[in-house]
Amino acid sequence: MPIFQLPDEIIFPPPNLAEPNGLLAVGGDLSVSRLIAAYRNGIFPWFSEDDPILWWFTSPRLILAPEDLRISKRLHRYQKNSSMTLTINAAFSEVIEKCASIPRRENEGTWITRQMITAYEELHRHRYAHSVECWQGSELVGGLYGIALGKVFFGESMFSALPNCSKLALIHLVNFLKSQGYRLIDCQMTTDHLLSLGAREISGEEFQRLLEQYITSELHTGAWPHEKIC
Repeated sequence: MPIFQLPDEIIFPPPNLAEPNGLLAVGGDLSVSRLIAAYRNGIFPWFSEDDPILWWFTSPRLILAPEDLRISKRLHRYQKNSSMTLTINAAFSEVIEKCASIPRRENEGTWITRQMITAYEELHRHRYAHSVECWQGSELVGGLYGIALGKVFFGESMFSALPNCSKLALIHLVNFLKSQGYRLIDCQMTTDHLLSLGAREISGEEFQRLLEQYITSELHTGAWPHEKIC
């Protein structure tokens, strides 16, 4: 299948035309309007510093329904006895910078380029992108960020400087999403870590059907806080 060159107009080819590895299109920009158009169709950008902007739609797709989150007894005990503080949208820029600094395999560098950081900070200013933070005292030790549209949260990346911190951030996120009526978390790539927490793979076609069901013309669901939550 061909790799599509995006025009200046904000349109994307049908996701089912993606290559087997998920690559769908190249080019365009990372404007708020283009990113929102992409996410509404399950398409996301992923590229290295020296690459053009690459757009992907992967199938199968890893998803987590908030009600399916599995917390092991060990993790539950750790959470109960932990002195960590969890917040939402208290340090978005710090979280994405920490995620970008995570060492990758074989010196691959990061896919969270400076261009990506700038774009997602703009999404955060428009109240589409959100973060969850895990603190030990005043030190940021874990967190995650992603995009919220309709009743779907698209998880982008997470980091953990101490054991279990990213898991605590995910639990905090899921509890908030359930309280606000969210129905789906897009985890994008399959990992054993996420499978152990209750995520499951579905086909790209099923994923598209769920997006059509859960993302309507109302892009924002629920009132995301922008202050510390203990």
